[in-house]
Amino acid sequence: MLDHYRMFADYNRWANRLLYQAAAALSDADYRENKGSFFGSLHATLNHLLAADRIWMKRFTGTGDAPTSLDVILFDDLVTLSSARAAEDERIIAWIKGLTEADLRGHFTFTPITNPVSMTQRVAPVLAHFFNHQTHHRGQCHMTLTALGQPSLSLDLALFLRAEGNKWAS
Repeated sequence: MLDHYRMFADYNRWANRLLYQAAAALSDADYRENKGSFFGSLHATLNHLLAADRIWMKRFTGTGDAPTSLDVILFDDLVTLSSARAAEDERIIAWIKGLTEADLRGHFTFTPITNPVSMTQRVAPVLAHFFNHQTHHRGQCHMTLTALGQPSLSLDLALFLRAEGNKWAS
């Protein structure tokens, strides 16, 4: 099971790099335009993804900055946001590499932002949610880019496995 989550951590970094490259090609107005995704603009959605990852990583590790809102704008410019995203992706990869099978079977307690009632869950299913959440909102980013007339991004896991994930494909 560890290899499964390590693969998703690598995939997450790969997909985020492609997404941020596409975002960098936009005008600032397009980057900030509300195109109807859950958080509206590409700018707000990318900030949400980083905010949510920081919240979960703080829950998992007990360290790092964690916002108290899911719609916070952590960084107002794409360059700084991109740098913070890259650093967070490396943090995720390093943390996942340090996990053991026993850690995955373990439990942890946290308090959700949207329903502040303490809850305890197994680590492995929550990690599945963590990576699924990223994929979900990257899909919204893809929709936003498409609505802005940009070329479609290929963010499929299968493409990652063929392109850069050879160690995971065998």
